[in-house]
Amino acid sequence: MSSVHVAAPDLSEGNVRLGTAAMTVQQGAGLVGLIGLVASTVIGLGGMFGVTPTFFMKSWTQNYLFVLSISLGALFFVFIQHLTRAGWSTTVRRPAEVIAANLKWAWVGLIPFALLWLSGGGHAEGGDHAHAHGGWGPGALFPWADLEAMKAHHPDEYKVVKAKTAYLNSTFFWIRAVVYVTFWGIASTWFLRTSMAQDATGDVRITQRMQKMAAPTAILFGITITFAAFDWIMSLSPAWFSTMFGVYFFCGCCTCGFATMIIAVLRIQSLGRLQGVVNREHYQDLGKLLFAFGMVFWAYIGFSQYMLIWYANIPEETGWFLARQIGGWGTVSFVLLFGHFVVPFVALISKWTKRMSWYLTGAAVWMLFFGWFDLYWLVMPVIPEDAMTAKTYMEVVEANADEPTHLFNPLNFTMLAGVGGTFLWMTIRRMRQTTLLAVRDPRLHEGLAFENQ
Repeated sequence: MSSVHVAAPDLSEGNVRLGTAAMTVQQGAGLVGLIGLVASTVIGLGGMFGVTPTFFMKSWTQNYLFVLSISLGALFFVFIQHLTRAGWSTTVRRPAEVIAANLKWAWVGLIPFALLWLSGGGHAEGGDHAHAHGGWGPGALFPWADLEAMKAHHPDEYKVVKAKTAYLNSTFFWIRAVVYVTFWGIASTWFLRTSMAQDATGDVRITQRMQKMAAPTAILFGITITFAAFDWIMSLSPAWFSTMFGVYFFCGCCTCGFATMIIAVLRIQSLGRLQGVVNREHYQDLGKLLFAFGMVFWAYIGFSQYMLIWYANIPEETGWFLARQIGGWGTVSFVLLFGHFVVPFVALISKWTKRMSWYLTGAAVWMLFFGWFDLYWLVMPVIPEDAMTAKTYMEVVEANADEPTHLFNPLNFTMLAGVGGTFLWMTIRRMRQTTLLAVRDPRLHEGLAFENQ
């Protein structure tokens, strides 16, 4: 990397503020979000399209984690730039700060979980089955929240889960959840507000302050997203365990976060903003990050987790992957492998593809979709009841050959529209209230003159 002489950039209000340019998109996103949430509620409460309380809550969990992972990926980008004292990213950091600041409202996503606890009731009859007939209650989503039902329906799993009650209990679960969303909200809001304060003063000490805060933020970030992944995804199948699962979820956050950043910056420029500020050099590096974390590292962690569990061949561990290889889930797993890694790896490995805006836009949209698809694969499958008792693998496969994925259930699309539309409305609204560039960052000149070698 080297610096070259460039013409004075346009840092006028018209180039660094969104203004009314995205007003129509914001209003449209808000309308889609409202309609989607209302439609999802009607479908869920009415039991339409075969939707049960368990399936409804799993759909909410998946889509909440989807938008959450976007903001967590953006937060990771923000503090890692300060941690490494990067100069190239100063021109694209503010959109990431804005996207990350949505974590201020992460607690809202926990309200349906709280209502589930308040509704009482027990575990869905028939066990942890997304389409079993059962009532509302925490056990409908988290089997460990109703041990009596688990003991009755899944005695083998009950023996494993009962030993985890010191961790898997409602009180400790909610304490941890509050800690997660509180830290994320404070950290993301602090970085945005501090960066914006520098726009007014240009004080270099503000940059130094953010650099100092980046290290403890990185440590707490790693701890919180790891345990959030354990609590909100892995405990859906509480007898299963994997110490690598937190890192896998982190890869998903990078996939969704970096893809959304690319789409956001490209869209901002298409509206006539940040002209002469962000160029192909920056897009190449953003593409590199998406390629490295969203494809290569994701595949590495996914394969490592699978290989270690396959090699050990412990029933408590293998059942989780077995659930993703039976019935229609085998096809979903195959599509995920090729869609999340093989195809984009080949498509984006060249530096030239990362420098073409239209191509990079398509790649980012593709990866964002597969980030959502990956979460569906994580949240929705159900471990077969005979996974721990069958003598052979093929017995389970044959007994569950007709296991459906319900991928095309209308609730999946209304929930995505509701949660995604609301998230987009919030993001655009915040972007219209802030500058799109850290105009007085002391390293801004490095970002403006950035060139890949």
